[in-house]
Amino acid sequence: MTPVTRIVIVGGGPGGYESALVAAQLGAEVTVVERDGVGGAAVLTDCVPSKTLIATAEVMTSFADSHHELGIYVDDGTPGTLDRPIVGVDLNVVNKRVLELAQAQSVDIANGLRRAGVTLLSGTGRLDGPRRVVATLDDGTEQTLEADAILVSTGATPRVLPGAEPDGERVLDWKQVYGLTELPRELIVVGSGVTGAEFAGAYQALGSKVTLVSSRDRVLPGEDPDAAEVLEGVFKRRGMRVMSRSRAQSVERCGDSVIVRLADGQTLEGSHCLMAVGAVPNTSGMGLEEAGVFLKESGHIRVDRVSRTTANGVYAAGDCTGVFALASVAAMQGRIAMYHMLGDAVSPLDLKAVASNVFTDPEIATCGYSQAAIEAGEIDAHTVKLPLSRNPRAKMQGIHDGFVKLFCRPGTGIVVGGVVVAPRASELIHAVSLAVDLHLTVDQVASAFTVYPSLSGSLAEAARRLHRRDRV
Repeated sequence: MTPVTRIVIVGGGPGGYESALVAAQLGAEVTVVERDGVGGAAVLTDCVPSKTLIATAEVMTSFADSHHELGIYVDDGTPGTLDRPIVGVDLNVVNKRVLELAQAQSVDIANGLRRAGVTLLSGTGRLDGPRRVVATLDDGTEQTLEADAILVSTGATPRVLPGAEPDGERVLDWKQVYGLTELPRELIVVGSGVTGAEFAGAYQALGSKVTLVSSRDRVLPGEDPDAAEVLEGVFKRRGMRVMSRSRAQSVERCGDSVIVRLADGQTLEGSHCLMAVGAVPNTSGMGLEEAGVFLKESGHIRVDRVSRTTANGVYAAGDCTGVFALASVAAMQGRIAMYHMLGDAVSPLDLKAVASNVFTDPEIATCGYSQAAIEAGEIDAHTVKLPLSRNPRAKMQGIHDGFVKLFCRPGTGIVVGGVVVAPRASELIHAVSLAVDLHLTVDQVASAFTVYPSLSGSLAEAARRLHRRDRV
């Protein structure tokens, strides 16, 4: 068998650059073709920018929600204004910082790839069969790259709703919001999935009047229902207008305003509209099907658990596969692909061990089996849910919303999943992720020391609640 030595990666997002590092470490000759900048959308227009924006919003929300309870006030010198903290946001400064951090992260990743010996080409790649990539470079020239194996990691782009095409000024997709120099006065967010909920919560915290339009019964229809209920309640308490079972039909710009028309005939007026109605994979016009790569009806690339496509020697990773729209999953898919194609030890992708997070306030973190899977009979599991309002550290910090939930197998007590709704839930879920990945029992989780007082103490308490005498 001829060893794989030449690898071409089309797309430099998390799936692409992480796989390039692994392949270079294993001794392969690696070339990455990327059109927008190393790091892809995750670094330049998605994860890094949005979470940087949200970080500013979190500061605003933390202060607004708890300054009275914690005894903090802001005095601007005007009599009778202690109940009105003078805190504001300069969105131009915020977005400038957002873009600078994203660009700096992209440069850091690119430098790391070069140090590892990876060749970077700025341009667009297309397959010319399963063993060749033709790169159209930024200067208009073409370069043909022979490959022993190819990884496609081209990501996805915002879906456009006919009749609601973004103009980049008043009607925006989630890549265009960082061009705003002034805070939207009245923002209408169409779409209540993860992206819509994150931006709706962030802009509300920054000071916009926000209306969230959801075509489903509730916000975050794909998340744990208890968690979604908590978040929707928080949104409404903070003044957000949440319109459920409302489908946007069109968006029209009228001068300095936008008009959103709903399917039931209602109209909404605001200063800006953010379209967050999903994404479509960047797979068209790449020669994939001609090379033997099967595309689903949605345009996503079909892959197996080691990232192989239907074409021999062609692998795929990330959002273009439709497996899980998470940077961590894209990176794992890419690493697994390289281990497999280069003959190293490899474990197939296990989606039941994936940890994910919604960066709202409070955050919603999940790992392993879900409540919906348990209720659907996919797995038999016991459940314990503890509200954070009982946690001493939460009381000290003025945290009232949130909970921890753990799922374990009856009989063995092995942890199979969990949900955390809390500030920094993305940090707390790692303990659950370790338990799921290592097949720990609730008794093992409960017996590990936690700091007192701490939010993580609620995870240990939930594990203790799942202890059963019939397992002793």
